[in-house]
Amino acid sequence: MTSPTGSADFDFLLGAWTVHHHKLAGGTWVDFDSVGEARPVLGGAGNIDTVVATLPDGQSFEGMTLRLYDPGADLWRIWWSSTTQPGRLDPPVEGRFRDGRGVFVGEDTIDGRPALVRFLWSRITPDSARWEQDFSFDGGATWDPVNWIMTFTRRTG
Repeated sequence: MTSPTGSADFDFLLGAWTVHHHKLAGGTWVDFDSVGEARPVLGGAGNIDTVVATLPDGQSFEGMTLRLYDPGADLWRIWWSSTTQPGRLDPPVEGRFRDGRGVFVGEDTIDGRPALVRFLWSRITPDSARWEQDFSFDGGATWDPVNWIMTFTRRTG
């Protein structure tokens, strides 16, 4: 997964996807599907992807991720925004891929509490990938169970 400079680590994600979401919301697991697309930006030094869905309650949902590669630090920074919190660009998580697994961590506030947020990328093939999110409220000593899983399946045609 890791290129000599790391700048191609997210190339697997470029293109069109069907994304299955399994998300913990208010103590209840919610499942829904979205369509997504990722494209390169800044001459390949980054990428943007979007997901668009109708939630089980009928509400529209749209999310956007911006990923930028920092060659000097050999790491990626990832920002997330969605219609769930309009006008907000979440603080970035940062990290890299090692042995086919991407780990990205950053600071945020969850339900009014300082927390670490972790994104994990795994199970990456040409036609599928898995993303997970979890939180730590003790500086990374322990991590709460995963609270959001997205399973990506490449769309063809």
